Amino acid sequence: MNRKFAAALLISATTLSFSAVAVTAQQSDDMSKMPGMHMDAGKAPAGSAAAKLGDLDISGGYVRAMLPGQPVGGGYLTIHNGGSSDDRLTSVTSAAAGKVELHEMKMQGEVMQMRELKEGVAIPAGATVTLSPNSLHMMFKQVKTPFKQGGTVPVMLMFDKAGMVDINLPVVAPNAK
Repeated sequence: MNRKFAAALLISATTLSFSAVAVTAQQSDDMSKMPGMHMDAGKAPAGSAAAKLGDLDISGGYVRAMLPGQPVGGGYLTIHNGGSSDDRLTSVTSAAAGKVELHEMKMQGEVMQMRELKEGVAIPAGATVTLSPNSLHMMFKQVKTPFKQGGTVPVMLMFDKAGMVDINLPVVAPNAK
């Protein structure tokens, strides 16, 4: 087994394990003992990022600080489409990570499932879509330097119709609500 494959396998297993631990902690209502592991959406932290791109209003953007040994980071924001036509968030890139994926988490029976949304996230006309810790979110992989509270993470959001916008997401505490 080559090293790159083994590393990718380890990161994937750790990510799945991390998700399972978070779900277990949520189900046992023990979140206060596991900083950064809670999955409640809550409100965006004070000082969160915002931008305007055509008919799209982007608000509440932030990432959480990464815990020691955490292989991936999570990013969240809200997108309101005030226009009369649908759009789609097709991709996200960041100089702070080798790869950023759009993910969805949802319960399948009693198991939390996470999957990459390769086709992106639909932003229907007149609707608001929220990327939050318990559902849709940005997953930062191959993070170059772990996200530290008080810093920022630059991202470029690419939309099918509206185009692209750069935004700096503030890094908040791992347990920010």
